Amino acid sequence: MSDTYDKVIELAKRRGFVWPSAEVYGAVAGFIDYGPLGAMMKRRVEEIWRHYYVIREGYYEIECPTVGTESIYIASGHVKGFADKMCECPHCHEYFRADHLAEACGIASASHLTREELAAAIEEVACPGCGEVFGKTEVFDFNLMFQTTIGPGSQRKGYLRPETAQGIFTDFSRLSRFYRMKLPFGAVQIGKSYRNEISPRQGMIRLREFTQAEAEIFVNPESKRHPNFGRYADYAVDLWGIEQQQQNTEPVRKTMREAVDERIIANEYIAYYLALTHDLLTSIGIDRNRLRFRQHLPDERAHYAIDCWDAEVRSERFGWVETVGIADRTDYDLRAHSGESGDTMTVFVPFDEARTEKRKRIVADMGVLGPKYRGKAKKIADALAEASPGPDGAEVTVDGETFFIPGDLYTVHEEEVEVRGADVMPHVIEPSYGIDRMIYGVLEHSYDEEIVEGEERRVLRLPACIAPVQVAVFPLVNKDGLEEIARTITSDLQDARILADYDDNGAIGRRYRRQDEVGTPFAVTVDYETKEKGTVTLRDRDSMEQVRIPAGDLVATIGSLIRCRTAFADLKQ
Repeated sequence: MSDTYDKVIELAKRRGFVWPSAEVYGAVAGFIDYGPLGAMMKRRVEEIWRHYYVIREGYYEIECPTVGTESIYIASGHVKGFADKMCECPHCHEYFRADHLAEACGIASASHLTREELAAAIEEVACPGCGEVFGKTEVFDFNLMFQTTIGPGSQRKGYLRPETAQGIFTDFSRLSRFYRMKLPFGAVQIGKSYRNEISPRQGMIRLREFTQAEAEIFVNPESKRHPNFGRYADYAVDLWGIEQQQQNTEPVRKTMREAVDERIIANEYIAYYLALTHDLLTSIGIDRNRLRFRQHLPDERAHYAIDCWDAEVRSERFGWVETVGIADRTDYDLRAHSGESGDTMTVFVPFDEARTEKRKRIVADMGVLGPKYRGKAKKIADALAEASPGPDGAEVTVDGETFFIPGDLYTVHEEEVEVRGADVMPHVIEPSYGIDRMIYGVLEHSYDEEIVEGEERRVLRLPACIAPVQVAVFPLVNKDGLEEIARTITSDLQDARILADYDDNGAIGRRYRRQDEVGTPFAVTVDYETKEKGTVTLRDRDSMEQVRIPAGDLVATIGSLIRCRTAFADLKQ
């Protein structure tokens, strides 16, 4: 018996939302094509994400290459540590993620087991491919990045990016100047990322090429109070924190102020973006009763992260699916890129009031230093001025060469200086969204079936703001000039940037059903009364109720309905 997943995917393929990529050549797991309706829906979801982060939060969008030189991913740690534990069936030679096999047998948190522990755990497991028991099998690490070369030959190694974040980090110095060197500031990026998944078998949930929408928000580590926290302070969400997971209890509903005050959430920035994420996901059609935030347990949280939460969406087949990750990554990323590149990646943060500090300054004796070090004397003197003196001398590095300067070649002056601020390496708050997973979640949560007048009605109850087709226009019949009126109305709607679909094929009831199935929220019918009185019938998808309104008011009315400024029920009053 098919479940909701099968029904949604069948509808998605048949009606032009999503289908397997290169299907004529047998397709390859982990790659999908967005069809005409799916591509439009995806663009609408991305634009809503931009509304929240670019328009409202004020974080400008950048666009970086999807191919990066190896140095980027050495610094980020992906070259060394971005790997899954893999095994090969000794019978059919198909590859699998070893932790997924173990978890299917009821072993919790299998991803944290060692390779040896996983090998022992799957000895008695039957291969999902051929059904034979694995027996003794080696488990090994498999790096998930797609490797390539840049330029002819193989002189320069590169990788397809596994996330969009690294481009923002490598652009940090230019971004900080763009934002006038003032914290907090942020940048966002929406684009393709690539992970060479071992055995993707979950449709849109696990892809080898997928779309990410990430924000990197750079904040002062001494002040993690969000300037607009009041916007979401009283916003309540379901939190499945560390305590609830360890005690195996249900999530607790807390306002963001309560969660921060009770130290369930580490700081206001994390709490703010949890609430914003909940607001965003429910606005595009995720069922709030099938949405929770799970806190990373201490043994799964990255060592450098202060706090990390996943927005999880409930799927009938896949259970709770991680869809958005929100983390306080401290200064790990900037520090890693600073060390690899040599860029300081700091921002000058002024103090509220200038401070007076005592400092020791080394002044070189150039009469002695000059003849001894000749052409490098000036650089050594400059380096000495920034060095800390030891008991016998000071060590400096100039042009990659280290020099020990004896104490009799300089004097140490102690002086009071006025300090107006300090160079600070910001901490990073990162909300990271999986756009494809969001879209699947919306499709599943919006899918509905009901019996209407003895017939099954399948409908996608998509919010009007993300529906690919926003209104359908039908002439009741294709004669007596009704089709010309309907086409004029369609053109007027399109001129107002409303995606309208003209449909004159088949009985009016079947046309309604076609549009219901693809989630079109409103339908306009042009009939003989339109010719006589200048009114049209406007139908609501969800209630199937109809009202007559003047044709001249149609563009403004539809626009107001799509933007949720008017409810359909208000039109009946």
